Amino acid sequence: MRFMVIVKATAESEKEGALPDPQLMADMSKFNEELIKAGVVLAMDGLHPSGKGARVKFSGKSRTVIDGPFAETKELVAGFWIWQLKSLAEAIEWVKRCPNPHHGESEIEIRQIFEMEDFAPLLSKEEIQYKVDRRAELPDQTSNT
Repeated sequence: MRFMVIVKATAESEKEGALPDPQLMADMSKFNEELIKAGVVLAMDGLHPSGKGARVKFSGKSRTVIDGPFAETKELVAGFWIWQLKSLAEAIEWVKRCPNPHHGESEIEIRQIFEMEDFAPLLSKEEIQYKVDRRAELPDQTSNT
């Protein structure tokens, strides 16, 4: 099973130019190394504050662009991992070992990622295989270039 592990933003992480505490960076690097050695990580990255982003709102055929920053910090994402694990329980255990990603209170959300097989009631075996094959052709998303 694949899981997206979402580090929620805070008012502090949303400040322009805010960088994490060096000790937190060291602790998080150590945790990431444990994940990598365990073969858990498929992808991971941190995100710039929402002030450098935008949202596109859809209404029928209309599209409206909304520039950041966005007010509801608790709904924003500061970073993420994609993990390959056997169960939600295993993902929870890994998250519980994670250093607190922010000063004070923090929240990390865990969401299972759909696999093509989950759509079996809607798609034929051939359609599922076609989509699995297309995904395998995607470039490596973990490089820093």
